[in-house]
Order: sequence, then structure tokens, then C-alpha cells
Amino acid sequence: MSDGQRADARRNYARILAVAEEEVAAHGSGASLEQIARTANVGSATVRRHFPTRRALLEAVSASRIAALCARAAALTGEEDSRKALLTWLDEVVVYCVSARGLAAALSYDGPAQENSCSAAIEAAGEPLLRRAARDGAVPPDVTVADLITLIVGIVLATEHHPDPATRADRLFRLAVAGLSPGT
Repeated sequence: MSDGQRADARRNYARILAVAEEEVAAHGSGASLEQIARTANVGSATVRRHFPTRRALLEAVSASRIAALCARAAALTGEEDSRKALLTWLDEVVVYCVSARGLAAALSYDGPAQENSCSAAIEAAGEPLLRRAARDGAVPPDVTVADLITLIVGIVLATEHHPDPATRADRLFRLAVAGLSPGT
């Protein structure tokens, strides 16, 4: 491959990614790959060469948001109140997932064999927060970051078509955190 072809491929990738970000923001994880190709002025095969699966496309579109959530987890790790730090971060994950259509789908699992770089990054980032909260007795020791992200993904996907998805997702997340038993 010549340098000109590589430069063209890089330009195509950047154009496809920019269009995909807009399409996913407008239509969520079900954004049309064909529409992305048309708008980016490339063929469908070019889109599929850069993003062989819908998950690959969603992960690329979500990469900067995932990086921001990971950085935020690191910043909160040193907070004095470990439960508050963990819940602050999880609340921010909910807000990001609601506002960034497609992010919840990028974090969802397709099965045990599915490699998911977004979930892996989030789990690694949240692990120190959760471990500290568990050590302090603020959360049960058997809870995993994967459990918490699965809960958030479920809430976000269940509320994405609600007239006010942010408020509804926040309410359900708070209910999950508080539990159903009064005074606990």
C-alpha cells in the first residue's frame, strides 16, 4: 500500500467516524451503516473494512466518552468517602449513557465469548473504586463492576424511549441503589 493510499484510508476512517458519531447520536445503536456510508461518501464495503461489526463502530464512536469516564474514576479513587465516590462515578456513567446514545449498547454484553473493549476499560477503571468501597463495608464484597454496569445498561436501554429518559433513568438508578426495603 502506498503512502497516498494509507492517507486516503486515514481520511476515510476519520470521515466515517465523524458521520457515525452524528448518526449514533441521532439514531442510537441502530444507526444505519448504509446511511453512514452514503453521508461519508464512501461505499458500504469501506465502512465494513474499517468497522467489521456494529460493535466495533459503537466502540470507536464511544472511545472518547469511555476515556473520560475512566479518567473520572481515577480522579475519584482518592476521595475520602468511598461509597460516595463510587456512587458519584456510577451516576456519571448513567448520565453519559443517557446523553450519549449508543454508549449503553457499546457497554452491553453479547455473550461470554464477546470481547468488549469498552466494558473492559470501564471495569478496569471502576475496580479500584469498588474494591475500596467493599473494603470499607459500603457495598457487599461480592458485587462486581460488571454487575453494576449491567444494571446501568439495563436501566438506560429500558428508558431510552421514555419522554424524559434522563429523569427516568436517574430515578431507577436511585431506586436500585436504595433498594426496596425501607430504612436500609
